[in-house]
Amino acid sequence: MVETAGKNISLRKARRQSIRIAAAVFLFPALFFLAVFIVYPIVESFIISTVKWNGMSRNRTFIGLENWLVLVKDVNFWKAFGNNVRIMFLSLFFQVPFAMALATFLDIADRKGVVFKVIWFLPYLISSVAIGLLFKYALDANYGIFASVSKFFGGGAVDLLGNPGVALYTVIGVICWQYIPFYMILYLAAYGNIPVELYEAASIDGATRNQFFWLISLPLLKPTIISGITISIIGSLKYFDLIFVMTGGGPGVATDLMATMMYKTSFVKFNMGYGSTIACGMFILITFMALLTVVILNKKAVEV
Repeated sequence: MVETAGKNISLRKARRQSIRIAAAVFLFPALFFLAVFIVYPIVESFIISTVKWNGMSRNRTFIGLENWLVLVKDVNFWKAFGNNVRIMFLSLFFQVPFAMALATFLDIADRKGVVFKVIWFLPYLISSVAIGLLFKYALDANYGIFASVSKFFGGGAVDLLGNPGVALYTVIGVICWQYIPFYMILYLAAYGNIPVELYEAASIDGATRNQFFWLISLPLLKPTIISGITISIIGSLKYFDLIFVMTGGGPGVATDLMATMMYKTSFVKFNMGYGSTIACGMFILITFMALLTVVILNKKAVEV
């Protein structure tokens, strides 16, 4: 008996060791690429933020926390962060309800809504650069859609992208147009995970479609909604390509974001040290806001 027990223990140890080896073999490539393409750039950015460097010469002058002290007092950076926050709130205000409405319609329509599903998803399939160029010309002050309609009725030019008061909101509208389809598909997939038996049982109990949505569907969709909100917040704080193509951060700094400011500082002004400081500031702010969002939303979900 003792000998049998010893063999069983040795077999367990051998099995555990083989599992550890297999896990290490399969995890190593993923951990390697994470270290090379995520961890190393973040660490290197924090290191570069402590130097004065144009990004090309070999000479780097160590200046300590000077770049960080400048960043804390930089009015343009905080204005860019404020623009990111405005995009974040307005994107959430429009994207989540509209995407939920479209997903609910498609879930009700079932196979009859396949055409709408394809048409509504098309904006998300187009690259951000292509969309930026499309709307840049479509909203041109002299020859764009709104300008042409205005001139047809005897009006003048309509400069939505050149007006500091409305430029950011115009870009937010384009962002929502592009990304609502993504959240629509996300919520539609979550609808697919709701058992049909729940709807059948609710129908037997006399529940209307509105009651089914508010009392059954919505609570079951909350984890997906939380994930969508988190994705939207993170994306809103690191927007770059679409806004850079449409306005370049202008007019002035009206649509400047943290990412566009970082790019212009690093690759236009060739101040790589301060550009890296902006990038690190972005990393800290995005991480903080994402964690805060997850904690708040998960806490509310638990309370419910």
